[in-house]
Amino acid sequence: MKGATAPVRRRVAVVGGGLAGITAALRCLDAGCDVTLHELRPRLGGLTYSFRRRVVPSDEASAPAAADSMWVDNGQHVFLRCCTAYQRLLDRLGVSDLVTMQPRLDVPVRSGDAPGRTAHLRRGRLPAPLHLAGSLLRYPWLTPAERLSFARAATALRSVDAEALENDRTSFGDWLRAHGQSDTAIAALWDLVGVAALNAHADESSLALGATVFQHGLLGEAGGGDIGWSTVPLQQLHGEPALRALERAGGHVRLRSKVGAVVREGDHLLVVTPSGVEPADAVIVAVPPPAVDSILPDGALPLPRGWPLSLGSAAIVNLHLLLDGAVLDEPFLAGLTRWPDGRTDYLWVFDRTPQSGLGVAPHQYLAVSVSAADDLVDQTTALLSQRFLPQLRRLLPRLPDVRLLDFFVTRERDATFRPAPGSAGLRPGPVTSSPGLFVAGAWTATGWPATMEGAVRSGEAAAAALLSSASTAALPGQVMA
Repeated sequence: MKGATAPVRRRVAVVGGGLAGITAALRCLDAGCDVTLHELRPRLGGLTYSFRRRVVPSDEASAPAAADSMWVDNGQHVFLRCCTAYQRLLDRLGVSDLVTMQPRLDVPVRSGDAPGRTAHLRRGRLPAPLHLAGSLLRYPWLTPAERLSFARAATALRSVDAEALENDRTSFGDWLRAHGQSDTAIAALWDLVGVAALNAHADESSLALGATVFQHGLLGEAGGGDIGWSTVPLQQLHGEPALRALERAGGHVRLRSKVGAVVREGDHLLVVTPSGVEPADAVIVAVPPPAVDSILPDGALPLPRGWPLSLGSAAIVNLHLLLDGAVLDEPFLAGLTRWPDGRTDYLWVFDRTPQSGLGVAPHQYLAVSVSAADDLVDQTTALLSQRFLPQLRRLLPRLPDVRLLDFFVTRERDATFRPAPGSAGLRPGPVTSSPGLFVAGAWTATGWPATMEGAVRSGEAAAAALLSSASTAALPGQVMA
C-alpha cells in the first residue's frame, strides 16, 4: 500500500552465547525480532567447546604421522534420546547428521575390583521398567537381594512427583535408603548413573532432580535412555554452526563483548558494554549465576542477596590420554573403583580418536570424565595421574602394554550448579520483575539438572516468555506493560 511504513521490528539483546543464549536468540529471530547476541568469549558454545592441542611425541617412532595437533573437547557431553529440546536445537543448526545415537541403550561397566570383567546395562525388548530386568539380573556388583530391592525402589521412584516442593527438599540418598537401598547398591548402580547426570552423589542431590534423571532416562519410555554423542569436535557441533545460523537468520553476533549491566532508563532497557550503551526493547540474560547477579538490576529476581553462592557450583575434571596403541574397543565405558574407606571413583572413559582428527591407527585418544570433582579440581596433573592411571590400568587391561604419549587435564571448576536439596528455591523462572527483562540458563527452573537439555529448555522458555509479551511490548519510546 502506497505510503505505508514497515512495522518496527522488536529489538532483542541476548547476553551469553551458550546453548541457552543460542536457542533463545534463534527463537526470537525466527519470530521476526531484530536480535543482537553478546558473548564474552571469542566463540559461541558456552561450556561445550573445543580447542587444538599440539601433539608432541616422545620420539619420532611414536609420532602420529597424519596430524601434528588434535582437537580436544573441554568435557565429554553426551545426550539421551529423551533430550528432545536439545535435538530440536541440533535440527535448527543443521547438524543432526553430526551426532550418533545408540539403537538400544548399552553401557559397558567395569570395576577396578574385578579387572577384565565387563557387565552391561542394556535394555531389552520389554516395556519400561522391565526393559532393564535382564541386565540387572546379571549385574555382578549387586547381590540377588540387592537386585530385587533395586527393582522395588525403581518402581517406587516412577511415582515420585519431581515438581513437589517436599521432594526438592529431600535428599535422594535418604530416599533411596528409606526404600531399601544399601550403600553398596547406591555406589554400584544408582550413583554410577546419577553422578554422571547430576554432577553430585545421591546424598548431595535433591530427590526431585534424582527422580527427573531416572524417570526420563531409565524408567519412562524404554528408549529414553539410549545415549547419543557428537561425531565431531563440539565446536563444530555447536559454536560454529550457531554463528552461521544466527547470521543467516539476520542476527548480529558480537564476540568478545562484555556486558557489564542491563539497566532501565525511563521507558528503555539499556545494555551496557565497554564500547557503549545500546537500547533494547527486551533482553534475555543467559549467563552463569554470578554474572547474572552482577548484570541484572537489584531486585529483578525474587532471590535473597548472595543467592549465587547459596546455589553453588560443582566441578568436573577430564583426564586425557594419547596412546600409541588401542586399548578400548567400544565408544565408551563406565568404570567404578571402590576404596577401603567407602569412597567410590566413577570414570566414564570415551574413545575420542575419530573426533580428535588424529586419523592414524594404532594411536588412540581417550578422554575420561570425572564428575562431582570438587575435591580434585585443584590437584596437580601429577597427583591426578598418580591417582587415576592405576585405576585405568585395572579397567583397561591392555593399557599397561601400550605407551602413554601424552597425559593432560582439563578442569571446569563451575561446570554445573549444585543440585542440592532445596536448590529449586534458588532457580527462578525466565520472567523477572523488570518488564522486558528475562533470564535463561541450565541453572534456571527447567525441572532438569544442569545438562545440555536443561540449557536448551531454558532458552526456549525465555524466548517464549518474551514473545508472549509481544502484544503488550513497547516499541521504542513506549512503556512495556
